[in-house]
Amino acid sequence: MMHADAVRALTSWTAAEADQEQLRGDYLAHLAEHQDGLWRSCRPAHLTASAAVVDPAAGRVLLTLHPKVGLWLQMGGHCEPGDETLAAAALREATEESGITGLRLLSGADGHPSPVKLDRHRVRCAGKDQPENTHLDVQYVAVAPAGARELISEESLDLRWFAYDELPELTDVSVRRLVDRARELTA
Repeated sequence: MMHADAVRALTSWTAAEADQEQLRGDYLAHLAEHQDGLWRSCRPAHLTASAAVVDPAAGRVLLTLHPKVGLWLQMGGHCEPGDETLAAAALREATEESGITGLRLLSGADGHPSPVKLDRHRVRCAGKDQPENTHLDVQYVAVAPAGARELISEESLDLRWFAYDELPELTDVSVRRLVDRARELTA
């Protein structure tokens, strides 16, 4: 069920840029080749789900200081067997890592929560004694309810709101592009 949903989500999503369209094609090819392509056990690559948690009224994004990577990132991670959809995985991760209930994912024209960006990156998620693999991250935007209060989880070294124009130095280009896209879509 989740595999079919991931194919539907990626097929119905319209990429805004040529590089994003290329990634979309690569992700769909990966899913066509791997029925287990959403699970951590799929090597050398698997899909992951993440979300930029934003407060559009205040012009800010909530980022987590990732303990393994040492960078400020959006909320996200691996799909789990209890997740029914890719969007549900992104929302679960965003809720768990932010401590905020009532998050709402942005929807596409079809009324379903829709990805806003894709990012492919190498990681060592199976342990430092294991080879690197590739995360095929499907990124969403989660809008926080008014007055939302974050609560740090054990998966984070720190958790903070940052103004869209004042992201910390320890962010990568992927996070900056995701925040720009979130800002554009929620303006």
